This record gives sequence, C-alpha cells and structure tokens, in this order.
Amino acid sequence: MTAARPQTGSQASLPHAPALPVARDVHTYTQFGASFEPWEYTDWIDESMSWKDALYIGDWSPLAKMRVKGRDALKFFAAIAVNSFGRFDVGQAKHIVLCNRAGKIMGEGVLMRLAEDDVLFTSGPGVAWADYQFRKGDYDAEASQIGPRQFILQLQGPHSLFVMEKATGESLRDIAFMRFRDTQIGGIRFKVLRQGMAGEVGYELHGPIEHAQEVFQALMAHGREHGIRRLGGRTKMVNHVEACFPTPSVDYVPALFGDEEKEFAAAYFSANAQANYRNTDGSYEYSDISALYRTPVELGWKKNVKLDHDFIGRAALEPEVADPKRTMVTLVWNADDVADVYGSLFREDTPYRYMEMPRNLLGCVFADAVRKDGRLVGVSTSRCYSYYFRQMLSLCVLDVPLCAPGTEVNVIWGRPGAPQKTIRATVAPAPYKKDNRRADVSRLAPSSI
Repeated sequence: MTAARPQTGSQASLPHAPALPVARDVHTYTQFGASFEPWEYTDWIDESMSWKDALYIGDWSPLAKMRVKGRDALKFFAAIAVNSFGRFDVGQAKHIVLCNRAGKIMGEGVLMRLAEDDVLFTSGPGVAWADYQFRKGDYDAEASQIGPRQFILQLQGPHSLFVMEKATGESLRDIAFMRFRDTQIGGIRFKVLRQGMAGEVGYELHGPIEHAQEVFQALMAHGREHGIRRLGGRTKMVNHVEACFPTPSVDYVPALFGDEEKEFAAAYFSANAQANYRNTDGSYEYSDISALYRTPVELGWKKNVKLDHDFIGRAALEPEVADPKRTMVTLVWNADDVADVYGSLFREDTPYRYMEMPRNLLGCVFADAVRKDGRLVGVSTSRCYSYYFRQMLSLCVLDVPLCAPGTEVNVIWGRPGAPQKTIRATVAPAPYKKDNRRADVSRLAPSSI
C-alpha cells in the first residue's frame, strides 16, 4: 500500500482514479495501477460486511483492457490460453489463464465475446503478455489497448440486482452468470456483465470513461435505500480470500523473470515495475523468485485447463493435470495463537511481527512457510482477518495429500532471523465462504422498477 494525502496544486496532486468522484472526507489513499483510490470510506469492518448484508460499489477501471477484432481473434486467444473455446457464445465471458512454456502463470483475466470476431480482454499483467504474443504472431486481426478509455465499476452483494434494476429501469434477470448485454442509465449505454468477485450475485459495468462519474452517482443514489457502501482499497481484497480469487503480486509472482521472458519483461515493464513484482516478505525462504511462480493447477484452476487444443504451456501442464502435486485450500488460523502475536506487543521482549488488519498491505507477496511434522508442505498467502467469520484466514498452495478439510498444519509467522511464532491452522475448502455467484435471481423478490 502506498499511502499519501492529496496535495493542493496541480504538480503535487495525486492521479485520482478517474471513474470516482473525489471523496473530500478521505485523507489516505492507496495505489491501484497508475492511479490512487481511497484507503477506506467508512471503516474496513463496515465495508467488509457490505457484500454480505447489502452491496458495495467499487472501481476497477485501472485494469488494462485489450480489444482484438478480426477473423483470428479467437484463434489468437486459443493459442495463448489454457481454456477451451469450443463453446464461447457472443455475450459470454470466460475467466482465462495465460502461461509460459513452463506452464507458469503470466496473467489471467476475463475475456468477453462482444461479437463473432470481436473480444475484450481485461486483466493486469495478462494484457501485457497477450499483447506481446499478438505482436510476435501472424493473425488476421487487429489489437488495441483501450484501458484509459473505459470504466469498470462493480456492484457486488445480495442487493446489487435491485439497485441495477432501479438505475436502469429494466429487468436484468435474463443475464445468466458470466453473460453480459447492453443496458443504460440516463441515456448512457454500457455493457453489464453478471459475475461475482465477492462470491455473491454481482455485476460489472463497462462503458466510456467520460460518463463514469454520472453512472457512479446514479448507482449511489439508487443504492442508498439498499445500504450501498463505497469500497476502499483496504477492504477490497478481503473478498479475494473469502471467495478464493488468488491474485498476481499478492498470491503469486507472474513468471516474468526467466531467460525466455527477458525480452518481454524489458519491453513491457520498467525497472521499478519489475522490482515491484519481485517484492516479497514472510517466513517462506527461497533461492530463486521462480519459487513463487504458480501453475493453474496449484491455484485451483485445474478445471480451466482443457487439453483439446494447442496452447503455450500445454506440454508442461499435461502431466500435472493428470497427477497434481499441490492445489489451493483455505487455512483457518488458530485464534489463541493469533492472539498471542498481538499479545507480544504488550510484553517486554521483542514482539512478533505485527499482523496488519484486516490483511497485509498491497504491493507485496507475503508468503509464509506451511509445515507438517517439520516438513515444508505448502506456502500461505493473503493472510486476512474476516470479521464476518471472526477468523484469521489465508489462501494456501498445499501438498495434495494434506488437502482434506480438517487436516492440521502449522504456519510459520515472522521473518527469518526474527522472532517466529508457529501458528496452528486447519485446512478448509476454497472458497471458504459459500459461493452464491450463480444464485437463481428469478427467485429473488421483484424490485419496484
């Protein structure tokens, strides 16, 4: 997290996220991409409950966006993504994963099929890798970077449908999970995708950036009676843990630093950006940054890997799909052991490393060693306090034989060479929170449009 107070004067002003109006009562900001967003609006506990009891509105506009149009648009993505495109309808979206030749993830994101030969890919580092591969290839298509020209707003939570229907003045119950279509608010047309980054019914809006704040204000106005909250940077990653959405530069390092990727990294990332991707902390010790690269199987995306086509990394992934060694689980940390970490702050000896609430700051992969009977069996990331569950949770890439819920392991808390605490943890499913993304919205109470 990069925190700062906005200054007066154009030269010192923060580059504020363009889809959001400035919140005058917020004084601390965090970086997201090249812009800054408020750290919190009300408080992190209130905001973390928003997607359980009502809804939140959040801004993901800083994500990169790549549009590919032409006869070979899908042929191109089939060549670089582990996913199958045997069935991919116009108006459908897919979570796609891109790997290097070694099967390690370069990036992932959402691909929307806008028309027969027209797709939109939204991601972080995945867009850079896709653009690099497109330029290297020979495809009958055109690719363009449209990131700054489009907003991405999200409404997530059990009341999100009601607010969307009131704001648009029409029923949206025909939109199935991971499907999208056009709608409008006040004459402003945009696309609405039903997804669910909080593990609840949710919607993502894609439209022209010059109308972002008008759409935002309309949604806020219609959302007030439903308890809408704005989501700050301090809280937005809590749902990534509860709903299990592993994230680059948080849960793994994109595979930028191998010999085969040197040309790509040099062309697309500055020295500072490369250093940020290598920024790690925690008890997990490694000799090479590749120890924090991950495959789709390790992150729980084995079902995404379809061996019905040739793609970059297929040869490396094929044996792992057949015989996985590690995969993703949730760890529930022992409350007494966690309390002792905080208690050490009130003792005279050197305390254990502080656990930031609700989770570690962004911009770093905090990776902790997970052991069983003294043996390294996994790596824990995204330690996070869930106020909803009243538990400390983390995501964990764990040896498959230990992945049964209820298995007990130990997480080592604290940097090497500093006081370390062995924290007992119990394996639980991932996602940990019940997945309500695909709820039958036709059964929800009708909204008064």
